[in-house]
Amino acid sequence: MKRRIIPVFVPHKGCPHDCIFCNQKKITGVSTDVSASDVENIIEQYLKTMTDDLHIEVAFFGGSFTAIDINIQKKLLSVAKQYVDKGRIKDIRLSTRPDCIDEVILDNLKKHKVSIIELGVQSMDDDVLEQSIRGHSQEDVLNAVKLIKEYDFELGLQMMLGLPSDTEQKCIQTADKFINLRPSFVRIYPTLVVKDTGLESLYNESKYTPFDLDTTIEISKKLLIKFQLENIKVIRVGLQTTEDISLGRDVVCGPHHPSLRELIEARIYRDYIENIIKSSNIEDSITVYVNKKNISKIVGNKKNNIIYLYERYNVNMSVKEEDLPIDEFLFKYNEVLRKTSLGEIYKNLYDIYKI
Repeated sequence: MKRRIIPVFVPHKGCPHDCIFCNQKKITGVSTDVSASDVENIIEQYLKTMTDDLHIEVAFFGGSFTAIDINIQKKLLSVAKQYVDKGRIKDIRLSTRPDCIDEVILDNLKKHKVSIIELGVQSMDDDVLEQSIRGHSQEDVLNAVKLIKEYDFELGLQMMLGLPSDTEQKCIQTADKFINLRPSFVRIYPTLVVKDTGLESLYNESKYTPFDLDTTIEISKKLLIKFQLENIKVIRVGLQTTEDISLGRDVVCGPHHPSLRELIEARIYRDYIENIIKSSNIEDSITVYVNKKNISKIVGNKKNNIIYLYERYNVNMSVKEEDLPIDEFLFKYNEVLRKTSLGEIYKNLYDIYKI
């Protein structure tokens, strides 16, 4: 069944912590302006556009849901629960902090038929967490995951690249620790310098430098391959562009790109084809036959892959549409026709990247 999400954004009047990358201010008694009637209206409006054959989820986005006063949580969740009880939606999901999970909270979520919990972990390196003023430790993550799994919720984990004191090795170690925790899915976000944050102050004082776009792509390609080979879905890479999430508005600087995942996947394919060229001594041309959905990723943004391979190796790459499954590829070079799969590409690059 095709999945559709009904997003309910629950902006907080503050947050229990002042993370260095966030521009919400710390307050006590966290609350929200979103009401139960707002939730009902949002769900009803979305359901009017959806058919009965869809797997529909209500997702509470916008912050640390379980940090909100528990009575407000109950009011918002009770609305979504009614739609689960009626069979009109399948799942309720929410995101929260590792240190905002305990038995009382999980009992309430289970009672209201929440099925999916995403933890904003950000890093599994305690120094990165401390420098980012996250207010939780690696140990908090382990404890939260243990409880979530004991209660049989589906688990998602979110990580950020390029926080203060972060490095490529720390990012890879975080991914390895995520893999050991066996989440159902992960999200990968680059760290952006947002206006009115502690990170902006550090940046202006030349005490913080964000990862550039190429570094973010180079690290993310390795993480993507590691998760995919472990059958852990990566459901998002990069922030969704909005009016505020764009350079020159609320984002001061950082590796923001509206199609970050496509850039990363294009780099993965480029690396694989580059290895074919080097290992097979191709001196003229290579033709790649792919499903039409993969053409842009093979070609690269603004034909970057084609340009790169020609300038570096003097090899002309042509890409042609073929009636192939989306995860199969044909390469023609040196009078050889070679077929491979996406899984084989990942395995090959895993060894090349030495991760």
